Amino acid sequence: MPTILGQNQYGKAETRVVKITRDGATHHIKDLNVSVALSGDMEEVHYSGSNANVLPTDTTKNTVYAFAREHGIASAEQFGIHLARHFVTSQEAIHRARIRVEEYAWERIATSDAREARHSFVRTGQETRLTQVTYDGATWEVVSGLKDLTVLNSTDSEFWGYVKDKYTTLKEAYDRILATSVSARWRFHWTGDEEPVPDWETSYAEVRKHLLQAFAETYSLSLQQTLYRMGARIIEHRGEIDEVRFSLPNSHHFLVDLEPFGLKNDNEVFFAADRPYGLIEGTVLRDGCEARIPVDLTNL
Repeated sequence: MPTILGQNQYGKAETRVVKITRDGATHHIKDLNVSVALSGDMEEVHYSGSNANVLPTDTTKNTVYAFAREHGIASAEQFGIHLARHFVTSQEAIHRARIRVEEYAWERIATSDAREARHSFVRTGQETRLTQVTYDGATWEVVSGLKDLTVLNSTDSEFWGYVKDKYTTLKEAYDRILATSVSARWRFHWTGDEEPVPDWETSYAEVRKHLLQAFAETYSLSLQQTLYRMGARIIEHRGEIDEVRFSLPNSHHFLVDLEPFGLKNDNEVFFAADRPYGLIEGTVLRDGCEARIPVDLTNL
């Protein structure tokens, strides 16, 4: 049976680069994990093994390091844009570049006299910032996001009125803990160099702020309702964002039965179960926009 080559790509995955910017005695740090995927005229390397159109993956790794020095890292998004443009415009055989970036946050360590150290940092560990930049020589697509942002409301959450059948054992809850570890991606309206480029750093901080505020301020009757309010608030307040997609595992907290010990448990002591868990996923769009973020966020 005759065969043909389908979609393909190649590149260097997970290049770890740490950039220190020295502003006198005060230092600034950017800590990234960069993955490059390139596609284009790559039929012959698959059919005959000819490497004539292949830019070595080792070269893409070196490019990441060189660009960190030559261009700096103002933001994960801007760094990804620099790389994507370079690969597509400098290599005739490469028609599309996809750059994925994870950014790990650091904060300054407070010294004993309550001042911030100028060159000492601690990993915050709250969440990992993400971005994916795709460029085909004409059009850009920038999708940013975060993962592992763990949040919890100790009250103002209910869950009742749901469908019940002969296998239902879950009791209705009128005051429960609502907790999740947020994975979110948001797609920017920006698609080309002729448009004003968003302020990537400000945008990330503001999206994160609105996400958290919506979680905190929503009296939740379901995690789905909270998901929608988080996405809607981002769309309503950030004009540069057209689409937001969430994946929210419901981190169940079950009230512990303390009656065998002669103790009351008035919503004070819980068992935090890590699995199995409910998984709530959904997309919130600006009216008139088309969904483009994959349902499976792990493919981003």
